[in-house]
Amino acid sequence: MTTGNLTPDEEAVLEEIEEEGIDFLRLQFTDILGTVKNVSIPASQAEKAFEEGIYFDGSSIEGFVRIQESDMRLDPDPATFAVLPWRKDEDGAAGRLICDVINTTTGEPFVGDPRTVLKSVLAEAEEMGYAVNAGPEPEFFVFEEDEDGRATTTTHDAGGYFDLAPKDLASDLRREIIYNLESMDFEVEASHHEVAEGQHEIDFKYDDGLTTADNIATFRSVVRATAAQSDLHATFMPKPIAHINGSGMHTHLSLFTEDGENAFHDGDDEFDLSEEAYSFLAGILEHAPAITAVCNPNVNSYKRLVPGYEAPIYVAWSDTNRSALVRKPAARVPAASRIELRSPDPSCNPYLALAAMVKAGLEGMKRDLECPDPVRENIYEFDEDKREEYGIETLPGNLGEAVDALEEDEVVQSALGPHVSEKFIEAKRAEYSEYIAEVSEWELDRYLETF
Repeated sequence: MTTGNLTPDEEAVLEEIEEEGIDFLRLQFTDILGTVKNVSIPASQAEKAFEEGIYFDGSSIEGFVRIQESDMRLDPDPATFAVLPWRKDEDGAAGRLICDVINTTTGEPFVGDPRTVLKSVLAEAEEMGYAVNAGPEPEFFVFEEDEDGRATTTTHDAGGYFDLAPKDLASDLRREIIYNLESMDFEVEASHHEVAEGQHEIDFKYDDGLTTADNIATFRSVVRATAAQSDLHATFMPKPIAHINGSGMHTHLSLFTEDGENAFHDGDDEFDLSEEAYSFLAGILEHAPAITAVCNPNVNSYKRLVPGYEAPIYVAWSDTNRSALVRKPAARVPAASRIELRSPDPSCNPYLALAAMVKAGLEGMKRDLECPDPVRENIYEFDEDKREEYGIETLPGNLGEAVDALEEDEVVQSALGPHVSEKFIEAKRAEYSEYIAEVSEWELDRYLETF
């Protein structure tokens, strides 16, 4: 029995919990670094969670609050309910709800909650008359585990791009991942083996910005949990093995009007792009260095962003080649006109990454920025003089440079908000300082006996 204070969506979740035999619920949220956190509650507490929220200690979460400001509340979003397919058994099943974090002192959404950060930017787009659609292409590696269950860098298969079995031994694993995703209402569009051994890509349909960010966080959990059931380790680390391609998360973006029209489409344009699309694209290009800090957030990200491995490092756009930072994909119908940012990697916090991208694009539209001409040649083959002639800059070469760019970019910082900007920069400065102080095996192999 419910008290009558629930919304129809919340009541529908309670009914589904009963029908599915759910015995535990995982209330999920992410910290500033994008790590999924969860609080597990008995399913019998679901109604209370909807009506009152669930309280937790925010001072224990990376980048949230200090010890004297610790009380936080989780408010579950009923639209995110899903049954966890790998937790179904004779004894019951587990469900998942993604939550918003509430500041109990003010009763307002917590400014350090990444989901709240993205909601704020999406609200800004809505005020301008647009809904944001996003479609990611997350890549990942699958490795074997050792006898102690620890991850190795021994790839599960020896396949290459679009290979079939027997080289692609992970096709059964991808199929199992897809079954699990579809049971959680994902619409999977394609899956295939990627370029490197042990590397894979599963693409799911675009959606509104918030749902897409939720889906990315869920996708990573599903992939890792499904792999673990087969004693394998799936990782979204951008570059786990040297000298082969790293994992990216190309992200497609478009804006739709209140009438459901694609604001990025103009059939009279050479590239089928509207003036709004060009200004949005120009905003992305102008703020690309700071966006990189958010979309490529760890020291390993910059092992992927190097020439020679299909990763985009040049700040330009193109309709014909993939060496540019932004690509304009072919679109069969007007609704499909979009731009594709190719630099993000799947280790990023999806809420903050989308917030940074969208904010930069909206700023370009507000300022009516002029977009440069597309570059149709292979930029990888340009020398420095030719890149200078074309006015093509490069992305930051390491995390330290990227954080410097973020610290100087008021627009991207405003997307994150003062709290998240400060905590994110602080965490990444510490990470980079720790990294540059380390001595690697490469250095020992190269120099220990030489000098």
